[in-house]
Amino acid sequence: MKSHYQILIIGGGTAGIMTAGQLLRKNKKLDIAIIEPSETHYYQPAWTLVGAGTYDFNKTKKPMAEVMPNGVDWIKDKAVGFDPEKNTVAMESSGDITYDYLVVATGLVMEPSMIKGLPEALEKGVACSNYIDPEHTWETIRNFKKGNALFTQPTTPIKCGGAPQKIAYLAADYFGKQGLKDSTNVIFATPGSVIFGVKEIRETLNKVIDRYGIHFKPFYAPKEIDIENRIVHFSHTAPEENRCVINEDNELGEKMIGDVDIQVPFDMLHIAPPQAAPKFIRESILANEAGWLDVDHFSMQHNKYSNVFGLGDVAALPTAKTGAAVRKQVPIVVDNIISLLGGKTAENHSYNGYSSCPLVTGFGKMTLAEFDYNNNFIPDPKLKRMLVFNSAKEHWRLWMLKKYGLPYLYWNKMMKGKNV
Repeated sequence: MKSHYQILIIGGGTAGIMTAGQLLRKNKKLDIAIIEPSETHYYQPAWTLVGAGTYDFNKTKKPMAEVMPNGVDWIKDKAVGFDPEKNTVAMESSGDITYDYLVVATGLVMEPSMIKGLPEALEKGVACSNYIDPEHTWETIRNFKKGNALFTQPTTPIKCGGAPQKIAYLAADYFGKQGLKDSTNVIFATPGSVIFGVKEIRETLNKVIDRYGIHFKPFYAPKEIDIENRIVHFSHTAPEENRCVINEDNELGEKMIGDVDIQVPFDMLHIAPPQAAPKFIRESILANEAGWLDVDHFSMQHNKYSNVFGLGDVAALPTAKTGAAVRKQVPIVVDNIISLLGGKTAENHSYNGYSSCPLVTGFGKMTLAEFDYNNNFIPDPKLKRMLVFNSAKEHWRLWMLKKYGLPYLYWNKMMKGKNV
């Protein structure tokens, strides 16, 4: 194995594969390696549909060898540390590798231990999560008969911020179709203040919540899971004047101890685990104070080391961590690296925070949230022409896009280094 590469990419996920593919389309003679220990590549956006029993889990995965671009060296090892002063990445078992340019695209990792009792709840099957095992989620939803179905998310950034509510809508729709609406309380509890930050989408989702009779609980931050008694303990994150008062004998069986501990009993629990950058990133000189890769918000160039770029879920960008965001970030990173290779500066600062969240609101229904750093609703012009309707509203065509169109584009365009 070589010990030096012109361009070294850490991560064989969406961001890493796309970056390598697009670089090679610009210049197939580039000397590129991807560090990736996994043998399998997953299309995770479909896991929401797997969790609702409407997509085959096996169709969400391919051997890593199939998606690895022709012309790159695949280093099947783990990166464990950096020395950016010496342009070096330390490897778990194959020694140090040096680079001219480094692209950090590691994604993020699940950190269930940040909520007390969550690792045990997941291990024992008391909690389910589309982020970890979507097939178990579907099994849990299918076997649920009555009581509190609680859906929640952590205070950390998470990949696809809309995913915890999508599965709540699909479950509510499924329960209704099974005649369980009257015997079921679907609860969506979030540390956030609103259901969604983009006004046009929020208006649609508030109607969805009303339609299903979902109990929406803003300002609820999960802090502990009591497995034995099947209770989730939440902190109340609202300012004191906005805090709700929970009365005894309410239909959910909620209790409030003092003014900070809210207890919600559950018969079914779906949770997005807390998430963070990989440990070796968090503890490195390349991370910001919050532990994410410290990059410029518009160029994805590292704020201290000009030959280092970071994109995708690991990057400290104040926008949603989605594949759609990666799709817009990659061409800018590629453009900047090509400029640097040509002796110029990285002058492409055009990333506006674009991200998109396909919010499935029921079987055969979806709304598409597309937004920038300022939460402006910015529908993609190409998509707008194709769909010819307001994508902030629910539509069956958007469901078809989610279930069939986006997976096709992912495997056949994005993974092949084509601009989409």
